[in-house]
Amino acid sequence: MTRAFRTAAVVGAGTIGLSWTALFAAHGLTVRVSDPRPDLDEAVTEALTRYAPHLAARGLDVTGLADRVRIAADVTEAVRDADVVQENGPERAEFKRELFATLTREAPAHALLLSSSSAIPSTAFTAQLPDEAAARVLIGHPFNPPHLLPLVEVVPGARTGEDAVRAAVDFYTSLDRTPVVERVEIPGFVGNRLQNALSREAVSLVQQGVVTPEDLDRIVTDSLGLRWATVGPFLGAHLGGGPGGYRHLVEHIGASMQSLTDGPAPDADAQERLIGAVEKAYGSAPYAELSETRDRRQLAVLDALSETTGTTTPKEEN
Repeated sequence: MTRAFRTAAVVGAGTIGLSWTALFAAHGLTVRVSDPRPDLDEAVTEALTRYAPHLAARGLDVTGLADRVRIAADVTEAVRDADVVQENGPERAEFKRELFATLTREAPAHALLLSSSSAIPSTAFTAQLPDEAAARVLIGHPFNPPHLLPLVEVVPGARTGEDAVRAAVDFYTSLDRTPVVERVEIPGFVGNRLQNALSREAVSLVQQGVVTPEDLDRIVTDSLGLRWATVGPFLGAHLGGGPGGYRHLVEHIGASMQSLTDGPAPDADAQERLIGAVEKAYGSAPYAELSETRDRRQLAVLDALSETTGTTTPKEEN
């Protein structure tokens, strides 16, 4: 690890901030929480109580969890001695612009400044900061709830320093998260853009009367959701092509899949570059090995789901 993280500040104690608080404390960090909400003390206590069993199930020692969390009177107190700050404020660029001006002024010079922003790149709210301040600000976007879902999108801004990027990756890795660095700033980053694309199509299909909301959810949970829990879209497509891989899939069903979209047909050179990228990622491993790994994971997910059948899906009436 490039630096030590002992004290964390959580600025903003909504759903995401409270989940971060529990995760940080479960990994032994001293956590100071700041939020203007009048019920902050009660909200933190309730979250730690509720999330402790989740964290214990992941093998973490939650003994004395609440003892490692402090309620700060304000942002200044929260960040005063912080090694890392995780901001979880409203999704408004102007709000974040003012807040990060305060954070860079009040936090120690070595503190890593991370934002849980869901869609706003950090360059949008750091433009007025001096270079040395902007160098330690970047996005650390989690998925809800971050104490359970491991992915964190690490997105540096235009002036974020490489040491800050490495430190962010080290920090989230130390929390058993899965940090993925995205080198191009784009609103919504990657995860939410994928989620929004599926959501738009889901809404359209229901509005057209093609399917009901509950049946659309069943379609996802009993097919794509199961697949994506074990392999992503590209590895899934690579395996869908059999031993011929992604290239075989594109050659045989690419045209029919393209007909489902309104956009122009892909440029041949761009298509070849994409195929090459997928083959570079997955082509060196034998098809049988990759598919066996997928199937074992698939069975594990199905077994886990079978233990909770009926707890979330409404039963049909006779």
